[in-house]
Amino acid sequence: MCELLTHARVAACLGARRRDSNKGDNGKGLLLAGSEGLFGAALMSAAACLRGGIGTLKALCPTGARAYFAALPEAMLLDVGATWTACDRAMVRAHVKEADCIALGPGMGREEAVQAILLATLEAGKPTVIDADGLNALSAMAGERPPLHPNVILTPHPREMHRLCGAPVMEIAADLPGYAARYARAWGCTVLLKGAQSAIAAPDGRICRNATGNAGLAKGGSGDVLTGIILALLGQGLSAFDAACAGSYLLGASAEEALALLNERALLARDVIDAIARTLQSF
Repeated sequence: MCELLTHARVAACLGARRRDSNKGDNGKGLLLAGSEGLFGAALMSAAACLRGGIGTLKALCPTGARAYFAALPEAMLLDVGATWTACDRAMVRAHVKEADCIALGPGMGREEAVQAILLATLEAGKPTVIDADGLNALSAMAGERPPLHPNVILTPHPREMHRLCGAPVMEIAADLPGYAARYARAWGCTVLLKGAQSAIAAPDGRICRNATGNAGLAKGGSGDVLTGIILALLGQGLSAFDAACAGSYLLGASAEEALALLNERALLARDVIDAIARTLQSF
């Protein structure tokens, strides 16, 4: 049975934020993102994560991200070198070890080194959301079974899902709940299959459908924002399935909040980030 996500269901996932909590109680997040020409993806993910309530956030990015992150001093930017190929893998592993939760993929590009970084991240077994170029790296591992686990969330759209499982794009798009459920079981992780009504499936058979949102989300950057929100929720202690469900709902609800001021064509991903705080006030 596919459950429709509601405000009450998401409120139960989120719970109340304790008045006496400190930054350590709300998670140490680690974001691996960005590459030349794609640093905006890293910035949007980081900003959404901070708006979503993470305790602290470290962003591992190539050198060119510095100019972008000057506008987001709340994030701790860590330079991995000029490219992901040039990065020190031992440094990446050290930061993965320190983190409570991890997001990997937005704007990372198609360097082969991303595959090795993804594997090192997955081997840590920590709550991890994989999106965009992280999914591309996963699909490029032909013949190699990556160590996916129950703390992992994959967030593909139908074309990315096609690259992961080989099924036709239109067939996937016509049955988001079915494909999400089938591959959540097969891969042993949570699958958030994105669409006009996204489907979220857990490896134990639970399935939810999200109906919040609008056509303004059909633009570049929306997936990066979703990744950041989910990372924040993982840091605050939500399970992989609950974080994926609540993240999908909050992204859509925040787009609806932003739409009160703008129309669908004018809506930008960063407008949704700005609306996250207003959306969370309703919980």
